[in-house]
Amino acid sequence: MNTLKILKISIIFLIGFLSANIINFYFVYGLENPFLNFSLNTSNNAPSDYVKENQIQVFDDKIVINIKDASIGRYAPTGSMKPVLDENSNGIRIIPQIEEDIHIGDIITFEQEDKLIIHRVIDKGTDEKGVYFITKGDNNQISDGKIRFQDIKYITVGIIW
Repeated sequence: MNTLKILKISIIFLIGFLSANIINFYFVYGLENPFLNFSLNTSNNAPSDYVKENQIQVFDDKIVINIKDASIGRYAPTGSMKPVLDENSNGIRIIPQIEEDIHIGDIITFEQEDKLIIHRVIDKGTDEKGVYFITKGDNNQISDGKIRFQDIKYITVGIIW
């Protein structure tokens, strides 16, 4: 009798736990793939080629990279983008003008919950609200969910260690 009661409670708990997580994924990520954020990025998508060879000039005493409206980015020691980025990396970044500027494989800076996050775009799609981007830290196991263009601040176009 006691074993049957424990079994019933365990089944009820399991059903409640799974239901709550599925509902959470539905409201946060939509129905495209509710378990997307548990997937690892197994693709080898490299960032887009923003800096062309003719934009780089090498001199005996310096290197000049001609990128219009570029700025320098610094990174927090979160470890989410290791080994590509870490706190001692220097990023060269630009502000995207249109959604088409951002491609799968690009490293972007976006705002989420009043924090700036730098992660890689692993997917791009559209839903009833328009274009969205799915991002994930290279060293993370879960994605960040849907990111909208208006939340994207920069595209990293170069990294200097």
